[in-house]
Amino acid sequence: MANSKRLYLFDTTLRDGEQSPGVSLNVDEKLEIAYQLARLGVDVIEAGFPVASPGDFAAVKKIAEKVRGPVITGLCRANRKDIDRTWEAVKGAESPRIHTFLATSDIHLKHKLQKSREEALVLAVDAVAYAKQYCSDVEFSAEDASRSDLDYLAVVIENVIEAGATTVNLPDTVGYAVPEEFGAFIKNLRERVPNIDQAIISVHCHDDLGMAVANSIAGIINGARQVECAVNGIGERAGNASLEEIIMALYTRQHYFGRQINVNYNEIYRTSRLVSTLTGMPVQPNKAIVGKNAFLHEAGIHQDGVLKERSTYEIMSPELVGVKTNNLVLGKHSGRHAFKERMSELGYELDDEELNRAFARFKDIADKKKEVTNEDLEALVTSQVRAVPERFSLSYLHICSGTSIVPTATVKLTIEDKTYEAASTGDGPVDAACHAVDKITDIYGKMHDYKLNAVSGGKDALGEVISRIEINGKMFNGRGLSTDIIEASVKSYIDAINRYYFEQQRYREV
Repeated sequence: MANSKRLYLFDTTLRDGEQSPGVSLNVDEKLEIAYQLARLGVDVIEAGFPVASPGDFAAVKKIAEKVRGPVITGLCRANRKDIDRTWEAVKGAESPRIHTFLATSDIHLKHKLQKSREEALVLAVDAVAYAKQYCSDVEFSAEDASRSDLDYLAVVIENVIEAGATTVNLPDTVGYAVPEEFGAFIKNLRERVPNIDQAIISVHCHDDLGMAVANSIAGIINGARQVECAVNGIGERAGNASLEEIIMALYTRQHYFGRQINVNYNEIYRTSRLVSTLTGMPVQPNKAIVGKNAFLHEAGIHQDGVLKERSTYEIMSPELVGVKTNNLVLGKHSGRHAFKERMSELGYELDDEELNRAFARFKDIADKKKEVTNEDLEALVTSQVRAVPERFSLSYLHICSGTSIVPTATVKLTIEDKTYEAASTGDGPVDAACHAVDKITDIYGKMHDYKLNAVSGGKDALGEVISRIEINGKMFNGRGLSTDIIEASVKSYIDAINRYYFEQQRYREV
């Protein structure tokens, strides 16, 4: 008999999360996140939407073949072409799943699908039955379930379970529900669908009204045994229910909820940092669980209470979620062994090539700042060591700028052990340097977004620049790291160009 207390965590960071405006991950970045999600201990990884593009298909296929532990699934519409493509992508997984969906609300049926209820029912049942021929584990999602007619939705759910669906997902697709209503909705369906016990009920809530986590929790209380969420709550529009908030709510109030999850709690913070870095979406300081301020206390009364007894103002410990409070530093005199040990403590197992690159970058940074913190090291690895291969690398940068002169930049790039130099002017020092890079690479980018983050504190803090660059009609995220913000900006621009070049080379190989 199945454990009714067991709750399954379904992570959609790589599918719905990547649909966040401005986010575009390459295959290797998706694989890196998938490995980390497996270390965290999620039960299901939705690796992408295989039919959407060759890149998405390649990412899902690679994750399915390499990542062990979680169920690996891909999303597909309720048609046979999509299902064929999804099976091709996930069939190499240790535990594959096909996840097919069809809208059930009258709004979607009329205006998007232009189908009657009866036609949609036939499509849903056929899709599940067809997917079942490939895979024993089939999930069906009733898109816009929370705005669907309850009687009709109950019929759809009953029939797809009869056709072989092992999980039925009831999404609040547009974030319209409120917790009490959504909880009653799940409870009502459990009572209406006679064969509901033959499948796991899942919920997938969006955050348009800021209630995705609350709605998800309401669904869990009323019988949902799978919850679909994303790291940092990223996703379409205002995003999804936040994975880390769901996990820690269930942990902190476990006597109230009485649900069992199997996760490595101390991997939460590192997972959040990795996703934030690779997607270019910074975490707001006051974000629950993983925000910079989540465990800080400024008010005197709070500080006094915490010093006397932490539980006065902390309901969970930062160490539990992987926030390192013992932040001993490395410096320019630290050796390779100490550096390797610290990276291992932070959870990064680097191969020889990665270790050599990381140690060289560490020494460069250590020469420029007195102390290198854990945050610096994490940024170094995720931003630079595990970036795409460098076709173009910055070897020299000279800027001439001021209030009464035209900004000028001279740039030297190394390309296959040869150095090329160009100079240019621009609206500012960064613009001038980027124009010089364009001259050398003959690849011309247009900057759409620019974010500068201080990785750690102090006047010598590392600056991390995350930019969105349009090249030939497609967006690429670039990342640069330096104690000099102009250098970090130029490195970010060059990183985006490297990503473009790397993607073009892959398409040529295919």
